[in-house]
Amino acid sequence: MDRKRIVIALGGNALQSDTKEFSAYKQLETCKKSVKSIVDLIEDGHEITIVHGNGPQVGEIISVYEQAPNVSPMPLPECGAMSQGYIGYHLQQTIKGEINKRDLDKDVVSLITQAVVKANDSAFDNPTKPIGAFFNEDDAKKLSKIKGYTMKEDAGRGWRRVVASPQIVDIVESNAIKCLVEAGYIVIAAGGGGVPVIDKGNGVFEGVPAVIDKDFAAEKIGEIVDADVLIILTAVEKVYINFNKPEQKGLSELTVDEAKKYMKEGHFATGSMLPKIQAAIKFVESKPERMAIITSLENAKESLNGSTGTLIKK
Repeated sequence: MDRKRIVIALGGNALQSDTKEFSAYKQLETCKKSVKSIVDLIEDGHEITIVHGNGPQVGEIISVYEQAPNVSPMPLPECGAMSQGYIGYHLQQTIKGEINKRDLDKDVVSLITQAVVKANDSAFDNPTKPIGAFFNEDDAKKLSKIKGYTMKEDAGRGWRRVVASPQIVDIVESNAIKCLVEAGYIVIAAGGGGVPVIDKGNGVFEGVPAVIDKDFAAEKIGEIVDADVLIILTAVEKVYINFNKPEQKGLSELTVDEAKKYMKEGHFATGSMLPKIQAAIKFVESKPERMAIITSLENAKESLNGSTGTLIKK
């Protein structure tokens, strides 16, 4: 296959094998296994930029402060930046280690990335994205009063803090990312969707308590670096319609029009496959000849030749 410039959206299963119990040590061990499929693509000569999730990790940081009544809350933008830093460290270390094993001449860098959102995004009027630990109703109300959080009941499992999930409109560090990619670096950027910031004018940005979907951030990075392919790696091999039903069907290829039709019919779950499909469509429509692939981590290399995964194109 011809050399491609690829942006990879790395799902949480590549960072944490145990989604119920977070562990930084386990994450590092999981990364050592996960990055092999990414380095397969690097070994084949492709240019790779990586965007990763951070849900469990930032949730763990937040939980420490939520459950410490005499400790001032850590602002959410800072929590996002902290998680970007140490997840980037794990990915840098393990990718470079695998590269060295294969005697490849490539370097890896991760960049704390700020994602610009609009201050008037309607998402801020109705925070819906749950983060952090679960609480009973009484403790949730106390947290809301003491720390100013918006707390909502989460599907019968308890009460959690909720924040807005606005749309990304730009990346503050876009020029730096482009320069690093053009120089041949493997770049890890916009981890967890990036730290959400609003433009205050005159080159001043300010962090806001929100989270950005990492698939939309990966799409934006794809446009910035002029990528050929967006690969969204998740827990399933393909996109399915009628998922988890007797008539479930895996899709090997989707046109943008077909994807929009299935979206309208409600085949893709909010917070799960839907944002992946939406990000894939946006990337494919952003420039002729671009394509997106949704597949599992272990099938990253094979998906490029069409033997597995779901290809989305015009």
